[in-house]
Amino acid sequence: MTGRLYGLGVGPGDPELITLKALRILQTAPVIAYPAPDDGDSLVRAIAAAHVPPGRVEIVIRTPMQPGRFPAHDVYDRYAAEIAAHLAAGRDVAVLCEGDPFFYGSFMYLFERLAPRFPTEVVPGVSSLTAGAAAAGLPLASRNGTLIVVPAPLEETVLADRLAAAESAVVIKVGRHLDKVRRVLRRLNREAAAIYVERATMASGRVLPLAGVADGPAPYFSLILVPAEAG
Repeated sequence: MTGRLYGLGVGPGDPELITLKALRILQTAPVIAYPAPDDGDSLVRAIAAAHVPPGRVEIVIRTPMQPGRFPAHDVYDRYAAEIAAHLAAGRDVAVLCEGDPFFYGSFMYLFERLAPRFPTEVVPGVSSLTAGAAAAGLPLASRNGTLIVVPAPLEETVLADRLAAAESAVVIKVGRHLDKVRRVLRRLNREAAAIYVERATMASGRVLPLAGVADGPAPYFSLILVPAEAG
């Protein structure tokens, strides 16, 4: 019997937002793996820290975060092989994922390499979208309303086209693209209603109108809520 691979969504930052199922698996899996930058600590490991029992084998998946280098396929090939060795030996492996594993999550790159060979289960988690909306007190959509999710790294013209067609939207991965997103929303006359959310549910988080955010890069873990226009 081989081990089972788990993709565990541990939520957007507040350690209490992990699901009961993810918590149970995290506390019983003998091996845990989690992404981390080339240099520095893992945010998702810090989120889950209070729930990780001592004595677990830990695999730190260090990946380049520079534009143009992600996903680093050679990196995922290497870590997939390391995880596969544990699975083949009968050990379950829980891969920790910020938010939800299948919502822009890096777990998908391990999933495509390992799921065809080993039993795999994806445990959904609270995403940054719902966490951001809760922090802002701003419903994402209602009744027959539509919502789109737009990654800020898109080219400015593409970003403008997507947002122009949107009833309501969430712009994610804002980071160094804050000024570009602001320009687009200003041209569309939607900046005034937009809400900026930074590090939702974390102790360092903040929520404020986009118009009140200083120019310059924002943290990677920030998003902008663009509500439907009144009327």
